[in-house]
Amino acid sequence: MTNLLVAPILIPMLFGILCLLSFKSTRLQRILGFVGTIVLFCASLGLFFLTLKHEILVLHIGSWPAPYGITLVSDLFSAIMQLLTSIVGLAVGWYSLAMIGEQRTAFGFYALFHFLLMGVNGSFLTADIFNLYVWFEVMLISSFVMMALGGERAQMAGALKYVVINLISSAIFLAALGILYGIAGTLNMADLAVKFSQIDSNSSRALISALAVLFLAAFGIKAAIFPLFFWLPASYHTPPAAIAAVFSGLLTKVGVYALIRVFTLIFIQDTGFTHTLILVLSCLTMLIGVFGAMVQHEFRRVLSFHIVSQIGYMLMGLGLFTPLALAASVFYIMHHILVKTNLFLVSGVVEYLGKTADLNKLGGLYRSQPLLAILFLIPAMSLAGIPPLSGFFAKFNLIKTGLLESQYWVVGIALIVSLFTLYSMIKLWNQAFWKPAPPLSPDVPVVQEKVLCKPMILPIVLLASLTILVGVGIGPVFEIAMRTGVQLFEPARYITAVLGGL
Repeated sequence: MTNLLVAPILIPMLFGILCLLSFKSTRLQRILGFVGTIVLFCASLGLFFLTLKHEILVLHIGSWPAPYGITLVSDLFSAIMQLLTSIVGLAVGWYSLAMIGEQRTAFGFYALFHFLLMGVNGSFLTADIFNLYVWFEVMLISSFVMMALGGERAQMAGALKYVVINLISSAIFLAALGILYGIAGTLNMADLAVKFSQIDSNSSRALISALAVLFLAAFGIKAAIFPLFFWLPASYHTPPAAIAAVFSGLLTKVGVYALIRVFTLIFIQDTGFTHTLILVLSCLTMLIGVFGAMVQHEFRRVLSFHIVSQIGYMLMGLGLFTPLALAASVFYIMHHILVKTNLFLVSGVVEYLGKTADLNKLGGLYRSQPLLAILFLIPAMSLAGIPPLSGFFAKFNLIKTGLLESQYWVVGIALIVSLFTLYSMIKLWNQAFWKPAPPLSPDVPVVQEKVLCKPMILPIVLLASLTILVGVGIGPVFEIAMRTGVQLFEPARYITAVLGGL
């Protein structure tokens, strides 16, 4: 039963290798690439329901017990994240059939895509913080090549910024790992939690708090939190929409996942310092992201700044640090992965129709493509928190928790940012869809004639439908998130499951 834990890692690895071996046939690569996402989704769905039944599944590779061997763990948080990864993989893999050209396919897009999914799932399932570093590097290598794939000038500039800042993050992460091992003599996260809970000297606690700040910096760069966010809006708008969609949906969430994991399991000795710092940074991240989005005039740059802003909401629950707050953060991550991936997919279709991403040169799409306009409104209004969509309930529970904890200033910032988010989404709607097409634009006749093919539009329909379903079916979905929040807040069962009661 627990052997299923390796499936979300082995399946994309296998299909990535098959795509590499099929380098002479782009058609075969497309088939393998898409079939691989279907198989991954089926395996991830099975693992999710299995974890939902048993709550925590543990697999010790080679039967080496923790903390000595490599251990994979699927608790509710991991299971949710790897299932969402497979949904994003399926949607983007489907979308790429129409939106990734022959050149990028020939140069290995589908192999890189599956290796990226392998790295993301490995990050979610590992129980060892060193192996988390290894999976981060797998993601970095594949994502860097994907971002540069095609060799366009804007892509190369964005890829350079992306890889440099992420290498700095990796260096900080590696230095922190060395210090961590020197203090504890282990890198298994459950074992670290046990050893750190036994430390009672003030000097050791101060050292652990300093180490926590190092991990906050390393993972904060990956998650694009303030003030380490600047690389994301400078790079995510440069690759094709299919690549930007998987990046926006998954990569920053791996950083958020790592922050939630280590600051609910390992670094909980001085929450008055560490989690208050996280709460302050979350508010600054919300503000700087939404202010950046408001002044942009390029479709995907607006969306890129909103990634930054929404990361702040996810960390707000971690900073508040109660079971309900953590549940709200988990639910927010679920909502945001679906919504943000979908918005980037829509942006790719808009750019395909209008031959530009400049909002000043777009317009008239509501009249020529009403279905696309409606499909944009669903994730856009969900991102802004309009009921009954998933984003409303995600923000409602964070606001509720903030009020219960008397953090009124945090609640005020979250509400203000939500209003500015609504303004940004209305701006995108008005500029790209509602206002008349620029009268002198030579592309207007082309926009009227283009027809959207199924691989281009059906993944957007799928994600929009899920956004509505999560909102309408909030009861059972938030119940799962609440169970996850309780599990994160009370990590004793996770520790026992991994260490076998040692």
